[in-house]
This record gives sequence, C-alpha cells and structure tokens, in this order.
Amino acid sequence: MSRILVAGTINIETTVRIDDFPIQYVPVRYPFFGVHSSVSGVGYNVAKALSVLGHEVCFLSLIGQDDAGYLVERALEEDHIPDRYILKSLRETPQSAILYDGNGQRQINVDLKDIQETAYPGVTFAGAVTGCDIAVLGNINFTRPFLQQAKQAGVLVATDVHAIGSLDDDYNRDYMAAADILFMSHEHLPMSPRDWARAVIARYGTAVVVIGMGAEGSLLNLKNGYMQHFPAVQTRPIVNTIGAGDALFSAFVHAYSQNRDPVEAMHKATLFASYKIGETGAAMGFLSAGELERLAKEYR
Repeated sequence: MSRILVAGTINIETTVRIDDFPIQYVPVRYPFFGVHSSVSGVGYNVAKALSVLGHEVCFLSLIGQDDAGYLVERALEEDHIPDRYILKSLRETPQSAILYDGNGQRQINVDLKDIQETAYPGVTFAGAVTGCDIAVLGNINFTRPFLQQAKQAGVLVATDVHAIGSLDDDYNRDYMAAADILFMSHEHLPMSPRDWARAVIARYGTAVVVIGMGAEGSLLNLKNGYMQHFPAVQTRPIVNTIGAGDALFSAFVHAYSQNRDPVEAMHKATLFASYKIGETGAAMGFLSAGELERLAKEYR
C-alpha cells in the first residue's frame, strides 16, 4: 500500500433523521435512535477510509482545546490514525448538524469555528509530505499553501471542490488549477456534467476529472478525451447518503495509487461508496481492501 498525505477538516457531526423535506414545524419530536453524534469532517472521513483500506496515512488537521477536541483525540486513537500532525490551534473544534430523510436527501449545517482564519505551519507540511505518493488536500483555507508545495515536491495532488458552479470560482480556483485528480458534485453545475468536465480539462489541463451525480452515478473524464459514465449500484439498503462523495473520492485515490488505472479505480470507488451509505455517519461503513476486492469481483 501507499503512504498518502491527507489534509482537511475534522468536526463533531450530529445526524438527525427526519420524516421528509420540507420540514413541518412541531415543538418536539422523538426519533428514537435517530440522533447520532460522531467524529467526522471531510479530512477525517478520507483519512479513516484510506486507513481502513490499508494505507499509511499522514493526517494534517486543526482542532480546538475543548471537550470536542478530546473526543477527536479518542476517535483517532480508536481508529488507529496517528495524531502527530493534528494541531490544537483553534478556539473551538468545528461541528456539523445534518438532517436526513429516508429518500437520500440531506441538509448539512457546518460550523467551521475559526479554522478559515487559522494557518498550518508550512514546515510541518514539508516534513509530512516527504515520501508520500499522493497529497489529498481538502478545499479548506489552511491547505491552500500546500498546493504548490506538493507540486514542487513532485507529489500527485488530489482534491474535491464539492458543489461548484464556475470555472473562475474565487475560492476554489487554486485547487482546480493544481489538482491532478479533481472531484466535484453535479449539484450546482451551470451546464451538463459532460460539457462541464470537458470545460474543466480545457481550462486547467486536469488529468482526471470525476463528477459525482448522486443516484445517477458518476462521470469520469480524462485529459486524453476518454469519458465514461458509471451508474450507481446498490450493494445493501441505503440508510444515509451523507459522506458518499468522500467515500467515492477516498476509494478512487486508494485504487488509483495502486496501478494508475482510473477506470478500475472508478469501478471500485462506486462499490465502496454504495456500501458505505448503508450506515448512519459519514465516517462509518468503510470496507477493507480485501472486502472491496471481493465485492469488485462479484460486480464485475
């Protein structure tokens, strides 16, 4: 397996099951076993998934010196993710509250606290990235300086800009320009996913572009012009779709790091994400590498 750097957010996530959207007002609800709190966040989800898949993960993130930060430390220990590069630099640890229904719809409310104004030491990143094959950099401000550092070190950059609607997006433009592997959602695209993928590659010369399309699957587009749609599959009953995109991204990085075959990587990523959404939390339901290989053979 590979040595992979992951830099991104950690937060305390609370999920609440509702009947449906839009939400009807009632003063009190009792969704027994429908409220669940756990450690999550894009960075944590990806780091945990890659760790479960067998990789050596160097995980860089920022948390607070509060009770929530203590919960994060316990979760890192339980999930066997080294905390060497987790810095307690924030006033408070970020939190999220997610409402979800039985149809796959969800509303994510994220409180990032002061993470967007807090820097991460570049010298620490330089030491962590040494020997890594891929740098997975979440689109959170403290990772922005790492984009060029990783490129200068000759390390492959993978990032997910999530819901995006412009090639000139001020916040995400740096990430799109630097990425060798670029993931995003279809939800805010101003054109068809196929046209958008071509436009991204034409503008930024990205080697691999993947657009997640929820129940419609995902679209893979390569710089050489190759394009393929991967339909969604259902490997077990769906519980909550939160974290599906992170799972798809993680499993693609996992498989791609092994043989640089993007088509094989998408096949495995689709199955990995499908299995993951059979759990409640975004950082739950990850297959091991062996389990993923067996599932890939079954669905081939």
